[in-house]
Amino acid sequence: MVSIATTDMAEARKAGGFSGFGSRGTKTFSAPPATRTAPAPAAPVERSMTPRTNTTQPNATPANQQRPGFFGGLGGSMLGGLMMGGLIGMMLGGGMGGGIGFLGLIFQVILIAVLASLAMRFFRNRQQAAHSTPTGGPSPQGNKAPGFEIPRMGALLGGSKPVSADEIGIQKQDLDTFESILKDVQAAYAAEDYAALRRLTTPEAMSYLAEELSDNATKGLRNEVRDVHLVQGDVAESWREGTVDYATIAMRYEAIDVMRDRTTGAVVSGDPDTASDSVEIWTFVRRPGAGWQVSAIQGTDAA
Repeated sequence: MVSIATTDMAEARKAGGFSGFGSRGTKTFSAPPATRTAPAPAAPVERSMTPRTNTTQPNATPANQQRPGFFGGLGGSMLGGLMMGGLIGMMLGGGMGGGIGFLGLIFQVILIAVLASLAMRFFRNRQQAAHSTPTGGPSPQGNKAPGFEIPRMGALLGGSKPVSADEIGIQKQDLDTFESILKDVQAAYAAEDYAALRRLTTPEAMSYLAEELSDNATKGLRNEVRDVHLVQGDVAESWREGTVDYATIAMRYEAIDVMRDRTTGAVVSGDPDTASDSVEIWTFVRRPGAGWQVSAIQGTDAA
């Protein structure tokens, strides 16, 4: 099954749509947002060491289930107690006079409960109004600005900066680093340079790339990737988990991508003279005191 999953990865990568591998932290099994560079859905991450977590909370209160009101909670218990006490008093000889007095007591309790309920509702409405947006419009998170396009990774569209899903504030030097890592990873993969791949990727991502290289070698093949040129890119999202930063980048790039026979050098697949176009989603991770590394790669349905 592993052999089947890694067969002809170069062709799958070139055509798009291949399953993803690696880790995106807590978002590993969540689809990254679509961007102008990659409007098609990203392939799901199917090979990952990140465990799937069950987000179901059986003890959570449903959103449409209201909390019990005064008569359903403590007030109801008090009122029930008073009624029971009054009935017992009548049974023990309080008579009609005691019954009338008890009915008056019930009326007073009900009146106090209604006034308390109205007061609580009034103060709750004031608190909600104080926390709402001043203009009465949608919250700022509802007005998401589109991501920026980068003909060369790092050139912002119109000089503006994305504010939608870029939580950590990706800077120009970060974008330049992502472009450099894209080219370096492709070069290291083509050269089967395991040391460079270990430096550029996380141990998990490295294990999957090494698995592909080993599978190619077993089949007597070698993947040649050269002349990598980034055409366009978007920041799909960036976020922080504890002290670890994540950035998911959509990249469209061109490259000469062929598969050759390891012995003869003959082209088995691909065009050695024409660059092919690829759209992929790369996730980078940065830990304290370290630089960015590739932690996950996903294909898309785009050709």
